[in-house]
Amino acid sequence: MGAVEDRALSAFVRRLRLHSDLNEEEQKAVLALPGLARGVARNREIVRPGNVTTKSYLVADGLLVRFDRLQDGRKANTALHIAGDVCDLHSVVSPMAGSGVAAITDAVVVDLPHNALKEIAVTFPAIALAFWRDTAADAAALKAWAVRLGRMNATARIAHLFCEMGYRMEEAQLGSRHSYDLPVNQEQLADTVGLTPVHTNRVLKALRKAGIADLRARHVHVLDLDLLMSVGEFEPPVTLATLREARSR
Repeated sequence: MGAVEDRALSAFVRRLRLHSDLNEEEQKAVLALPGLARGVARNREIVRPGNVTTKSYLVADGLLVRFDRLQDGRKANTALHIAGDVCDLHSVVSPMAGSGVAAITDAVVVDLPHNALKEIAVTFPAIALAFWRDTAADAAALKAWAVRLGRMNATARIAHLFCEMGYRMEEAQLGSRHSYDLPVNQEQLADTVGLTPVHTNRVLKALRKAGIADLRARHVHVLDLDLLMSVGEFEPPVTLATLREARSR
């Protein structure tokens, strides 16, 4: 494997260790997964809803989106995926894609064969549990996404998304919860929070004017994190570190 695959798998191990203890042998086994990196052009679909897949896709660079397509052709975004995410790890056991995956930016993904992922899970039960916890974390994020779209007002939706992405970027060492790149245009952001581009623009201006957060040149500056979390009703994600801290009290 090359440097791109090594870097992507290292980021994946870092993500797995947010929720799971993996010893040195187990980490090396994940790092040795056979993967092939390839470029994906902006707006290209990697997985289409209803397709049967034989591999999962590890993001090495760029921003990917998971989406569903409505009958009238419109897309509804249901998750954003950053470097270190395997955006469809669940497809190992459920290979018919319920959602599509596409590149928002020019991206690089590493194809991970399902057979290799199954083999490592059978050989190392701790890795199987780590994969399970990772998909559970994705499911928790999807639940929060559904609540955000179903019950929150427009300002809260965008505030919640900015908080979520900030924490994830910090965990992935791609930025901090106060400052990170978010390479989406207003139409893509609108699709992600279930608003029109015009309404999205109004909310962004209001957040900027209130001194809470500013999205400018595809970069998020969080000016008041506590207030942003309050507006978005955001709870920080539970990780292994936070669980240990809670148990030690």
